[in-house]
Amino acid sequence: MNKAFLLFFLLFFNTFYSQTKLLSWNLENFGKSKSDQEIAFIANTIEDYDIITIQEVVAGNGGAKAVVKLADALNRKGSKWDYRISVPTSSSNYKTERYAFIWKTSSLKLKGKPWLEQKYHLEIDREPYYATFEIKGKDITIATFHAITKNKQPETEIKYFKLLPQEYPTLNLLFAGDFNCPQSHSVFKPLKKMGFAPILENQKTSLKTKPKGGNYLASEYDNIFYKTSSINYIQSDVILFYKKFISLKEARKVSDHLPIWFEFSLN
Repeated sequence: MNKAFLLFFLLFFNTFYSQTKLLSWNLENFGKSKSDQEIAFIANTIEDYDIITIQEVVAGNGGAKAVVKLADALNRKGSKWDYRISVPTSSSNYKTERYAFIWKTSSLKLKGKPWLEQKYHLEIDREPYYATFEIKGKDITIATFHAITKNKQPETEIKYFKLLPQEYPTLNLLFAGDFNCPQSHSVFKPLKKMGFAPILENQKTSLKTKPKGGNYLASEYDNIFYKTSSINYIQSDVILFYKKFISLKEARKVSDHLPIWFEFSLN
């Protein structure tokens, strides 16, 4: 294959098969506690992606301001970014939080106003936050989510996710976030039977408190579930950001979770 043909092929492929890179990250206690240096590090880590969804934005103590600072840091890197931040989740039994979306305006167009899940907000403590984006004339609705912790049995609220596609039958749904539960758990079987697939399998995404024998990762918690009939999987992975720090303790000041990412196109 000569260089001219290869260049033509790449231009053709990129024009007609638009690829989008989604990154999801639980940024532990993302708020006033994050320093300017930590926000700069986060911006450097995520700048090559098209859309970012963040879980664990603190409801108070500077959570929304931290998202604004992160968007500002990204905007100083050359691309234009926009963002939306949810109101606090309506949990009465557990810690309330916010979610956030940040995206490159050259890659995606926000359609309508993002919203927190309404019907199942009593059954799901930190109800998912939805946003619909247009990519090259096709739509995708991303639901970002942070489940209750493992000792509180997150499967008791994840089980309601099987009902969400029928609540939004016209939307091209994708579920992203920290489920505090591995994709192999039986609670995900109904979603899988409906055609949703996880981007990661047997991939731990949370950090240990202390490394053991060179092992830094603890549990398989974060994932993205996409509809295989309408979303074309290209590639996915995690970012081992902790390797850029002198110690796990320093890395955990940024987060106790790895960012996960998914490159896809819309059918």
